[in-house]
Amino acid sequence: MMKMLSWLAAPLLLAASWNALAEDCPPPYAGLIQNGAYAVADLQGSIVEGCNLDTPYIPASILKVPTALAALSVLGPDYRFKTRFYTDTEDGLYIQGFGDPMLTSEEVRLIFSALKQRGLARVNNIYIDTSQFSLEHQSPGSEFSDNPYDAPVGPVSVNFNSVPVLATRSGQVFSGEPSTPFLPLMAEIAQDGRAGSRRVNVCRGSCNADKEMARYAAQLFRALKEEAGLPGHGMLALKRTPATARLLYEHRSSKSLQELTSNFLKYSSNFISNLVYLAMGAEKFGWPATWAKADMAARQELERQLGAQTAAAIVHSDGSGLCRSNRVTARAMLEVLRAFRPHAWLLRRHGGVPSKSGTMRGVYNYAGYLDNGNAFVILLNQWSNRRGQALELLKNGGVPKVRPAVRRAAGKARRAAASSVKAKRRAAARAKTGRAKRR
Repeated sequence: MMKMLSWLAAPLLLAASWNALAEDCPPPYAGLIQNGAYAVADLQGSIVEGCNLDTPYIPASILKVPTALAALSVLGPDYRFKTRFYTDTEDGLYIQGFGDPMLTSEEVRLIFSALKQRGLARVNNIYIDTSQFSLEHQSPGSEFSDNPYDAPVGPVSVNFNSVPVLATRSGQVFSGEPSTPFLPLMAEIAQDGRAGSRRVNVCRGSCNADKEMARYAAQLFRALKEEAGLPGHGMLALKRTPATARLLYEHRSSKSLQELTSNFLKYSSNFISNLVYLAMGAEKFGWPATWAKADMAARQELERQLGAQTAAAIVHSDGSGLCRSNRVTARAMLEVLRAFRPHAWLLRRHGGVPSKSGTMRGVYNYAGYLDNGNAFVILLNQWSNRRGQALELLKNGGVPKVRPAVRRAAGKARRAAASSVKAKRRAAARAKTGRAKRR
């Protein structure tokens, strides 16, 4: 129990150590921000109000905004991920991936249609080639839970590395979505006895991520190969593409980087943002992809756009913000938003304004643009989630918004007081009339 309590407390103790120099924010924000910062900048980028501007805080998913800013510049909005398909003399199919995050079941069907048009008539062995990734570790910050947001990333990743499963109370197991056929690994996942429909991280606990991702991809390609009417049978394995294999087809993703950016900003996909982050490093410094290359590419691009001092205030350990070692200051985030303004339409709306949220245990953040165009950031590294109230204050010019119930009560009190005054005047008038009659 003590170990668990210390593990839960560690993130906030870490935040507190970083924020030792933070000062109390002024009213009316003081009651909302116990450990955090807020700031607002005008259209020219000048800060008009805020507190704790240079204190670093855990950003959570608002870090996806600087990831997007760097990637759109390094890769370009029209960039499309590639996947290469090779064949050998024994009708083996080699799938060499470069981290396309959109290898969904629907996309794989399009791939088989293209392969058939290029003469593919039979598929025996299916090999997954992971040589274009050389990750030092899996996604920073992942807890390797069943949840899809903890899914690993790899060069050949299908259906976001989450498996759709439908299990009945009687023990029958089906695919959890119409677009994906039943796969053997679904039966393995359903052995936990849980009934219902769910999506499950393909790699849970201490599994071998590369092996499990490859197995999922190979099983899906095998099932959809049969659906496409292609004969053949054989093994499914991890194997590097040999020099003697023939390149049959290079597939380019149906989604451009701009579309992917919109997806991972609006739906806060850790999976997509991390693969975009890795591609940025690999395209700039050469494949295979590594976290070190991605970190270097992001840092160099942010330095170019924002300056070295601002970039130094943004600590990138991943592309998604899932890692608790990430840091950002309010001042640096405002500079990011200034540069990101042409892409603001890619954000979804929170509290009625275009913004990105960031949420983790003890972390509640917003970064975006107010109705008047001013950029704003709210960084709360505390247990109490007061970012909604803080945003309402910013939208209302720092004036506390009177709640409807309070307004109604105040109006009722005013009406009652006015009615009482009128009643007293009427009573006084009647009394005066009575005295006049008696006289």
